[in-house]
Amino acid sequence: MNAARRVVIVPPDPAWPARFQAVARDLRRTLGERVSAIHHIGSTSVPGLWAKDVLDVQLTVPDLGAAEMVFPALRGLGLTLRPEVTADHLPPGLDLPPNELAKRYAHRPGTLYMHIREAGRFNQRYPLLMRDFLRATPAAREAYAEIKRQLARLHPTDVTAYYAVKDPVMDLLSAGAEHWAARTGWDLPPSDA
Repeated sequence: MNAARRVVIVPPDPAWPARFQAVARDLRRTLGERVSAIHHIGSTSVPGLWAKDVLDVQLTVPDLGAAEMVFPALRGLGLTLRPEVTADHLPPGLDLPPNELAKRYAHRPGTLYMHIREAGRFNQRYPLLMRDFLRATPAAREAYAEIKRQLARLHPTDVTAYYAVKDPVMDLLSAGAEHWAARTGWDLPPSDA
């Protein structure tokens, strides 16, 4: 049990988009063309979705090997690199090569999670698809919000238990998201900043 970190899910905050835009402006000004896209991802990017009050931002780079070029700028913006985080979780039933899940990660504890992923990879597409699917599908958004609220209620001090259930729930939702994407012709959105 990790008592140092609590899982707290809060009602949607209308200030989240503006907070993202402020972060994105700083990132774009500092990183320029070293990143090909800056996206607001995660629950705070979905209007009406309950979430942890922490922004998730995805930086897309042309080549993950070049991610090291953005690290000094991220440090200058007050982010701490987490070198031990090198990949996203593999959804059950998928057989993907490791480079499809590779990432780099930095954070400002308690306020900002920065995911650095390579353009065209599975893990770069996945959070954008899930964001847009949840934005477009109120029933899925509400069910996901309820799961997160109940997990936070049942495991408020066990971050590991929270993610052990939340990640597979997202994997279940992704099947619906893939059908939605095929039906609507969804494609990767342009950069948010």
